[in-house]
Amino acid sequence: MGLFDNAVPGGNITKPLMIALGALLVGKMLSGRSEEQPAEPQAPAPPPAGTSADGGLLGGLGGLLDKLRDAGHGNVADSWVGTGPNQPINANDLGSAIGPQVIREIAQRTGMNEQELLQQLSTALPGIVDKLTPNGQIPQQHQVASAFNN
Repeated sequence: MGLFDNAVPGGNITKPLMIALGALLVGKMLSGRSEEQPAEPQAPAPPPAGTSADGGLLGGLGGLLDKLRDAGHGNVADSWVGTGPNQPINANDLGSAIGPQVIREIAQRTGMNEQELLQQLSTALPGIVDKLTPNGQIPQQHQVASAFNN
């Protein structure tokens, strides 16, 4: 997996978790079908509200961090970007910050139930954001997207 090795406690990033992270941070996994499903001619689904073309459900990494800050978790989010230790976030706090509509959308895409999704995201995001921001700087969106292509 390269960049994300050791980003998650236990080092195990499951495919549904990668889909969820991609949906939040990149948006590339929101087409409505996975690689395993046969390509059928169909009209593309409109992107969910708040989705940018290449920036994930919340406008990419910066948008996710803004949502966390707006919900009162700025110190936690900033610890993930900064060079010090990463502070944990409670799954329910993460869900409140991201919003129920986005969590529902990602849960449907991954096949996970919402609580399991939030639990895994709350465990994974501190390390993933930390890996994506090695110098305490938020990368350009194309750099985040390239991390998911490796």
